[in-house]
Amino acid sequence: MKKIATTLVVLSLVFVGCKSNEVAETFTQKVEKAHQKEVFTSKQAVQFDLKLDFGGQERLNAQLTLLTNSSQGLLAFKNGDTIIFNKDKVFYSPSITKDESVRFDAYTWGYFSFFPFKLSDQGTIWNAYENKEKDAANYDTEKLTFKSGTGDAPDDWYVVYTDKKTNLIEKAAYIVTFSGDKAKAEANPHAIQYLDYKEVDGVPIATKWVFWGWKEGTGLTDEIGHASLTNIKFVTVTDDTFKANPSFKTK
Repeated sequence: MKKIATTLVVLSLVFVGCKSNEVAETFTQKVEKAHQKEVFTSKQAVQFDLKLDFGGQERLNAQLTLLTNSSQGLLAFKNGDTIIFNKDKVFYSPSITKDESVRFDAYTWGYFSFFPFKLSDQGTIWNAYENKEKDAANYDTEKLTFKSGTGDAPDDWYVVYTDKKTNLIEKAAYIVTFSGDKAKAEANPHAIQYLDYKEVDGVPIATKWVFWGWKEGTGLTDEIGHASLTNIKFVTVTDDTFKANPSFKTK
């Protein structure tokens, strides 16, 4: 009996040791798994129609075709205008005369649509965030910042909320420093709410976005905009898909 008891103790210690050596999944790992990142990145490209309004005014109405690795993209606007990006180069139709937002449009809406798959990109920094909002118990929340030199707006930050039950992203507060004025951006943070997830080839994708004002400790404040994603599908592209017309301008 003594020998059996000793064996059981040893086995128990081995089991406890194995359990203690298990590494808990990080915030980003749980989110990426819930959003089926491996399936998403196995696809070449995704295409969808995006309609966006702010303050009741149409801001964007276009078909987006984006490589899942984010290196190239095409925005084909319903009015015939076109924006194409290839890494850090942006090409656009000469018919776009108000071109101050061309680079912003080229990268921002695709980034928002790909956000769940961008959490561990090069240059991302994650830190704990103390959520003091009244519904904080419903979410896991962390803050994302970026290393200097990352993208067009490395001073941007995001506070990301995931549903504790599903690990899907539900909200992301953020600032936009594309203009270069971080203090001004931090005085007016916004948030995007991801709703109506639908599976496309096994990948959950939010088909509705709601934009809000946001305040630390309070959360969402005033509703300011909406977006809908329709006709979502994974596609293959050719060498000509992202080929800019010789008449296009560069920014």
